[in-house]
Parts: sequence; structure tokens; C-alpha cells
Amino acid sequence: MRRLQLADATPAECCSPIAARAMSEDDAETTASVFKALSDPGRVRILNLLATAGEPVCVCHITPEVGLSQPTVSFHLKKLVQTGLLEREQRGVWAFYSVNRDVLSRLGTVFELEGARA
Repeated sequence: MRRLQLADATPAECCSPIAARAMSEDDAETTASVFKALSDPGRVRILNLLATAGEPVCVCHITPEVGLSQPTVSFHLKKLVQTGLLEREQRGVWAFYSVNRDVLSRLGTVFELEGARA
């Protein structure tokens, strides 16, 4: 798997801290796109399922777990992958998904206020 350069990185890989001085419009758009991806309860449930799975999960097992139709789950998975929150691995005809732990860890720093003015 190739590592993305900052120029073509997914939104979650580039999120600027909320406390960053003079956040640019582009940085604000990028950060908002990640939160937009997480604004749907179905996507949050999928992310939760994968975060607690411990190993990549086949799309065929995600659909019954979250109680959504297969097309809806596929749509949500695509959005989460595009945002960089999930990784997708093709194994034969099936796709397996896992949480991008590096990105989630980095995303956890978005709300750090260290160095921010009070």
C-alpha cells in the first residue's frame, strides 16, 4: 500500500487542530469534511463495529450487524474510505474493511488546545 503525500492525502490525514492560529479556509473545509462523514449515525456505527473488531471485516458481515441495506452500507463505507477513516482491502470478490488507526489517532489531536490563547 502506498503512502499518500500531503498534496493527495485524505481529509482525515490533513485535519488541522481547531486551536491552530489563523486556520485557512481550506483547512476548515478539510476538517469539516471529516466531521461531515461522521455526521451520519450509520457511519458512526460502522466505524464503531470496525474499531472493536480487531481485524479487517468483510462487507458481507457489516451489513447484518448494522441493520442497513447492502447498498446503504456500501455508500457509507465508500464515504469513510474517501475521508481516510477506513482502509479497504480486496480479497477475491470480497472487500474487507478496517479502521485506519494512524488517522484516528491523528484525528484525536484536532481538539487539543495546548498552545491556544485563552
